Amino acid sequence: MATAETAPPETAPPERVGIPAFRDGNVLRWLAAYTASLVGDSVYFVALGWSAQKAGGPTEVGLVMAAGALPRALLMLGGGVLADRTDPRRVILGSDALRCLLILAVAAGIALTAPVLWVLVAVALVFGAVDALFIPAVGALPPRITGPDQLARVTGLRSLSMRLGQIAGPPIGGLAMGLGGAAAAFATAGLLFALSLPLLLTVRIRPLGARGEDAPQPGSARTDLLDGLRYIRRHRLIGPLVAAGAVCELGLTGTLNVGMVLLNAERGWGPSGYGWIVGSFGAGAAVSAALLAVVGWLPRAGLVLAATLLVGGTGAAAMALVPTLWTAAVLAAVVGLSLGVSGALDNALIQAAADPAYLGRVTSVVMLTMVGLAPLCYPLVGAAIGTWGAAPVFLGCGAVAGLGAALALASAPVRHAELPRRHQV
Repeated sequence: MATAETAPPETAPPERVGIPAFRDGNVLRWLAAYTASLVGDSVYFVALGWSAQKAGGPTEVGLVMAAGALPRALLMLGGGVLADRTDPRRVILGSDALRCLLILAVAAGIALTAPVLWVLVAVALVFGAVDALFIPAVGALPPRITGPDQLARVTGLRSLSMRLGQIAGPPIGGLAMGLGGAAAAFATAGLLFALSLPLLLTVRIRPLGARGEDAPQPGSARTDLLDGLRYIRRHRLIGPLVAAGAVCELGLTGTLNVGMVLLNAERGWGPSGYGWIVGSFGAGAAVSAALLAVVGWLPRAGLVLAATLLVGGTGAAAMALVPTLWTAAVLAAVVGLSLGVSGALDNALIQAAADPAYLGRVTSVVMLTMVGLAPLCYPLVGAAIGTWGAAPVFLGCGAVAGLGAALALASAPVRHAELPRRHQV
């Protein structure tokens, strides 16, 4: 292990004993870079959707918006291997640099001529491929910039950044679109990606070796990938957490996205009603993120995770049974709060338990279930609600989410899991 005399000063941050993550300059610089990148993401999607609408009809818009999901899903596991083989900060820097150049080039092209459908599809495909490298590297970075006892706080801060990106990105994109059209919106997204680069360059990281005496030796990409999958399957805590999270995502993702739109239409609550429900969910999730960012530690983390999963799944199922908009909005806030807590605890426990040599691959598998596999249920949820109505489908999806909570409770390592805590000396 490197000592104070041998560790490279530009990469190894000094020990910040007792300083919470929200007051650690190193963490805050990373958070600012991550937030700029997330807002750039949101602005990019606004510009992409608007340009696709100009280039074609509704079918073409759907094609362009979905194009990025394919390479993201196919390459996500490979991105995890890359994050474990290299410095994840360099992967993030390279990803944001590529996205910056790509989006600025698109902005220049659209400023000179009208958007062309095949170009937009190609941009979405490349952007999705770069995302597949960016996402696992982001998941592998927190243990390199802070201590284990601050991982829950970092997870909460990261969740707040995601909410900020979702809230601030669309209005910024819309304003840029109104002032200068799609070219201005793409240029704004590119500049936000560019802003993240100098911030990332100032983030100091420390090298992390594998735990134990036998560090895994790098092999081929396929060997490393299979080794990572075996590691997850055999790990007494990470395996059950990944399985429980994947089942809950399958049960809740379609319900909270496609299903909520169709439920709102079925009840006749209108666009404002849908806005209240989505806003309430976001507010609950933001409160949970702020709670963890400030508190930084919860007792009996594994049990709390399973309990909040159960509450979130039950609340999502009950939303199809309540008669009024205000009760649906209250339930949405409870669901957002519960799932925000469970998701943050799941992330923090996995990062604390994972061998650093495998963290990129572990993150890639977790994110694949969220952004790759779970959305496959969208058409199934839509077709089922069209056939049977919202209530039975919401109840069925809630039961699937409840199964995920049961898987967590059935695992003794999950029930007894605790977040790291700094020992007083």
